[in-house]
Amino acid sequence: MARMSFGSLRRFWDCFAAEGKQVLFWPCFHRSLDLPMPVTTSVLKTLIESELAGVSDARVIQHIRGMLIEPHVVLRNWDYGEPGQQYPCWTVLRDAQSGGEIAYCEYGFGPRCPWGLMWGSGHEERNQSMGMDSAWYPAFLDAFFESVASVDLPIWKVIGVEADGTRTPLTDEGAWDATWHRISELRTRNPAGRFECGHSINFGSKSDSAREA
Repeated sequence: MARMSFGSLRRFWDCFAAEGKQVLFWPCFHRSLDLPMPVTTSVLKTLIESELAGVSDARVIQHIRGMLIEPHVVLRNWDYGEPGQQYPCWTVLRDAQSGGEIAYCEYGFGPRCPWGLMWGSGHEERNQSMGMDSAWYPAFLDAFFESVASVDLPIWKVIGVEADGTRTPLTDEGAWDATWHRISELRTRNPAGRFECGHSINFGSKSDSAREA
């Protein structure tokens, strides 16, 4: 299939209401079908629920559900294209305390990494971009556990990492700040050691994930 210009892609975009539901058509082409793929509120809710079904900890599920919002589209700036270029990002989660959000976008860093960490509309204009690739993830839960919204959970452990990559929890679960305080102490006492902040929450096929401060 010939590569289409951004202007041509924009002409394909049609956002409209159908039976009271917000539906977005944007050119996301399958390898086998040259047709735009619809993204709807119900599709996004199903994607999130399918991931939550694989979470092993009820605390995490409850915390996430308390921040989920009705998915809606926000046009965000794409900093790696033409001046003024924007892509539609579906906001699905909002952390009222920090102002952080999680959004879904099949363009820009998608579809490989369609879940991104965003700032809400109340922040400065310069923060209304899609940001860098380091803030975009393959799965909703990957984005959540890397977000500020997750640090309120008392799930964090000090993880010791061996030279061969073996990861061993060194502490019980605790608060974010207390865990990082312990990591700082260990790094001071053993500069050659490798100590990370992580958790042992199973989601999908993942556990013992690491976080940086």
